[in-house]
Amino acid sequence: GQSYEIRMLDNRKLGELPEINGKLVKSIFRVVFHDRRLQYTEHQQLEGWRWNRPGDRILDIDIPMSVGIIDPRANPTQLNTVEFLWDPTKRTSVFIQVHCISTEFTLRKHGGEKGVPFRVQIDTFRENESGEYTEHLHSASCQIKVFK
Repeated sequence: GQSYEIRMLDNRKLGELPEINGKLVKSIFRVVFHDRRLQYTEHQQLEGWRWNRPGDRILDIDIPMSVGIIDPRANPTQLNTVEFLWDPTKRTSVFIQVHCISTEFTLRKHGGEKGVPFRVQIDTFRENESGEYTEHLHSASCQIKVFK
């Protein structure tokens, strides 16, 4: 539930991708499993989490703290995903909150579980001719572990 800042920066070289000048881009944030073993069972793992925590989400945006994000959305069926539009020419910071902890996905032994690493993955897209954000621009990720 703690809010963590991720700064969105336009790191294009001069003259690169001039077609996005003055346009908004869409970024999609996802919390996924870092370990390949858990990636294969991700759907079942998330369904189990949903069953144990009805009404909760894995990932949210702290909207009051965020700067420069437009039309933030959280799809009710995708508990680990949020998205928003932003202008690459303006200062943009998104504050995210992860509501699950790394030990929720480890087999319970007798305390002191190591906890599984997650990955925050960010995919950014630009608009196509039809006005849909489907043209991939950039992907980034970092590993996180969440504990209380």
